[in-house]
Order: sequence, then structure tokens, then C-alpha cells
Amino acid sequence: MKTILIKNAIVINCADRSLNKQDIYIEDGIIKEISFLIERDADDIINADGLLCGPGIVDMHVHMRDPGQTHKEDMYTMSAAAAAGGVTTVLAMPNTNPPVSSVEVLSDILIRAKNAGINILQAACVTENMCGDKLSDFSALKAAGASAFSDDGRPVENARIMLQALKAAAALDVPVLSHAEDLNIVNGGIMNEGEISRRLGVKGIDRASEDASTAREAALAAASGCGIHICHVSTRGSLAIIRDAKRRGVKITCETAPHYFTLTDDVLLSRDADYRMNPPLREREDVEAVIRGIIDGTIDALATDHAPHTPQEKADFETAPNGIIGLETLLPISYTNLVRAGHIDIFKLFELLTYNPAAILRTAANRFNEGDRADFVIFDPHEQFKVDVNKLHGKSKNTAFKNMSFYGVIKVTICGGNIIYQV
Repeated sequence: MKTILIKNAIVINCADRSLNKQDIYIEDGIIKEISFLIERDADDIINADGLLCGPGIVDMHVHMRDPGQTHKEDMYTMSAAAAAGGVTTVLAMPNTNPPVSSVEVLSDILIRAKNAGINILQAACVTENMCGDKLSDFSALKAAGASAFSDDGRPVENARIMLQALKAAAALDVPVLSHAEDLNIVNGGIMNEGEISRRLGVKGIDRASEDASTAREAALAAASGCGIHICHVSTRGSLAIIRDAKRRGVKITCETAPHYFTLTDDVLLSRDADYRMNPPLREREDVEAVIRGIIDGTIDALATDHAPHTPQEKADFETAPNGIIGLETLLPISYTNLVRAGHIDIFKLFELLTYNPAAILRTAANRFNEGDRADFVIFDPHEQFKVDVNKLHGKSKNTAFKNMSFYGVIKVTICGGNIIYQV
């Protein structure tokens, strides 16, 4: 049985909101002992003096591109990028080629994922082949291992179909994740509609696209009594809708991504498609609203919406596909711009990165109890680094944070008691 001893780590314990220097002994993938001094032999001994140790991050929104678009990413390069970012569990979206709407496709992914090194959960399509007009076989897909249902990449446009999906998923105790977007309002827009889109002379997307769709989802959840999760929230309007729905007792949760509390649409003046994603970057008031939503609990989770594309695909500003990568920068950006900036504390951050997304997905996160699965991230909160695209571990390099500097260098990632990343 493989053993690991972590010495002198500053353990982030969200349960009692404590930071204590402790040793952690891991045996056969499980936490066997946490104490202020452990004197044991181990196969690997990690000196974590001065470093923070938290539960492995759960990123509940990743586009793995596997199967069908593995020139952009595959599950193994995605897993390498995740490990380098302290991410030990991901939920992969189903907009692959073919889409994950059959047991055969789902089973193939989950079988191969056993050798990926991290925990890969897979979402299945709400509608067959993401066609929008007929539900996938929820029962068969859940039985085959689906962890959630979503047509992310596009909305479920038919409200009747979405209502059916909420009821079917609730009966199986599986979450439904909504890509809240009205395609009729989008109508070919490629960025936020506002002063910057007008200056660039390109077609914008009215924020009503996200707001109207979010309002519909909240109404469906309220009418059915079933839960719904809203992906990648970016506008002050959608946050107000979600906040109000929560106050009324509607079963609704949501996530946002680092780019929505860090960047505004003025970066698009560079005409660099690496700043284009969907939903698009918004304005300063939206960034401030997202931060308020994180502080007051309206936002439940932080995720990346990791979406790899090749340099060739991103070369033309106006025709490039939407999406950016983010697995390797999720923790450092969030730590720098939320904790160091004074908006939240480290315990709130790890609730957003680990416990809350795990709860939404009905899975477990390491809570530093003896007997828990040994998933950890160990990082230096004082060390700063610059994002160098040439040092990223995935196939694609389309990050919106290139050449920016952040605190929180990942030193070690452990998943299931295995050291999957170490510097």
C-alpha cells in the first residue's frame, strides 16, 4: 500500500474555519491520520512548511473535447492541466462529437477516464444529440454513470422540454445544468453589446439574452419545485433574478468563472479572440455585481468553463469560436482577486471551489477527516508567477490571462493518494 506523509502543512479546515500547521498521513488513497506531529515512515514525504493545503478542487464545468475534437484537448491532457491547477475532480460537458446522449458514448468515456489520474465525472445531454426537441433517456444514462444533465454549449430552447427535464432529473436526484441564453436575442452577436462593441464595429449580444433565459429557468424551477443550476453567470441582471429566486425558496444554484470577476469587455479592443467566450465579458458594473454575488452567497461555485481551441481557430477575431482555457489558473486567479483583494476569506474560497460544487453534483469533497479520500492541493500563497502559455500543460493555449501575474503557485496535487503534480 502506497503511503505519503505531508509535513507541516497549513491545513485549510472550512468546518471549523481554522488554519493549523499539521501533518497528514495517507495510506492506500485514504487519510489515515491528521495530527500536529506524525512520526512515521512513508514512501513519499512532502515538506509543506509555509504552504497552504486545501481539499482538491472540484471544477464543475469543463469541456474535455473527448471524443471527437481531441486535436484541441483529450481527457489525458485535460487531466494534466487540471493536476497543474490543483483540480482533482471535473465535470465534463457533453457537447462532444458525438454528443453524450447514449449509454455507449458515456460508457466509453467513463471506462477510459479510469486511467486519467483525476476524478472525471461526465454530464449527459438533456436532449438527444442536443437536438432540443426530445429528452435523452435519463434513467439509462444515470444508471450508466451520468453525474448531471446539460446541453451546455447551447440552451434548451423549448421550455416544455426543460420542464420535463427538471422533473425527470429530480426523480433520479441528478442535477440539471442550464446554459442560460436566448439565441433569438444573440442573433449572431460575438461580444457584449455596449460601448466597446460599437467602437469595434462588431455585432453585440444584449445582456437580455442571459437575463431572460435565467428568469425562465427560475420560473420553471419555482413552478415544478425541482432544482436547477445556472452555468457561467455574468450579468448583474441574472444575479438579481437568482438572488430573488433564492429568497423565495426556489431550488436554484449558480456558478461563475474567474474571467467574469476579473476582466471587462474593454480588453477586446485588442481584437484578440482569446478574450472571446460565451457568455461574453461584460462591463465594470457586471464585474462588481459578480463579486457582490460571491460575497453574499448568491453564487454557489466557481468553475472555469475550460474550453480549448487551437491557435488557428482563434486567429480571426470575428470568426473564432468562443471559449478560453482555465484549469491551471482557477485557484491562483481566485485567490489573488478574491482573497488577497479582501472580498472573501480563504474558507469561503474553498467552499466555492470544493464543497459547494461537490454538493451540487452529489459527490464528496475531502473534508480533512480520517477516512476521507486523499485529494489535496498544496500551494504557496506568497509566491507570484506570470502566466506563460508555453508552460501550460494542455494542448490549447487560449487563455485570457496570458502574461498576467497572480499569487498562489501550485506545488503539489494529490488525487486518490497519488501525487499527480509536483514542482
